[in-house]
Amino acid sequence: MKAKELMDKDFAYLNCNDSVVEVSKVMEEIRRFTCPVVNENTQLVGWITSFDITRGLREGNEKISEIMSSYEEITTIHEDAPARLAVILTANNKFVTVPVINDENQVIGMIRSCDIVELLSELYDIKVSKLYEAMQHQLKGVTWDELMSASALVSKKTTGKKISPEDYEASIMNSTFGEAIWATGGLEKFFAGLISVGELVIARRVGKARK
Repeated sequence: MKAKELMDKDFAYLNCNDSVVEVSKVMEEIRRFTCPVVNENTQLVGWITSFDITRGLREGNEKISEIMSSYEEITTIHEDAPARLAVILTANNKFVTVPVINDENQVIGMIRSCDIVELLSELYDIKVSKLYEAMQHQLKGVTWDELMSASALVSKKTTGKKISPEDYEASIMNSTFGEAIWATGGLEKFFAGLISVGELVIARRVGKARK
């Protein structure tokens, strides 16, 4: 996924000569905490936050140009950059919004932290069985029963508890990706388990072929 596939195209932008008072009304009306400031070609020249507006009103500033952050202070992401970079930028810097720009430095969208949270929530709600279906597709020729049998063995080695392939299948049909991550102790452990399943399936197939 690229940044432009994650961005929100519905956003408001400001001009350097806009009134601080009027912008405060606009930002309140559209319920936005940040807005890009652009020139006549919609190229990014500055950045405004609700904190800047509060300071501007308190200090009696009239124009947005008096209170905005300069272009050099703004963190942006190119439209063709991997979307994961926007997620990392937002998380590491606690950004509310990251502006998305094109080759001409024009602002074409916004990636908001709330949109990232929504996307991750959707990913967490994916059924674990869907991940196994994708895994089966990648391991061409491997049957579903082979996957479940290997998964049951890996689960026993990890937890020490014996589980049948049928019971394992029932558990992944009712579990979400998010629940599985919590149950296994984290993302790395979850995917390490999937890798172990794949390796075991392949090893079993090789063993059968040699007989």
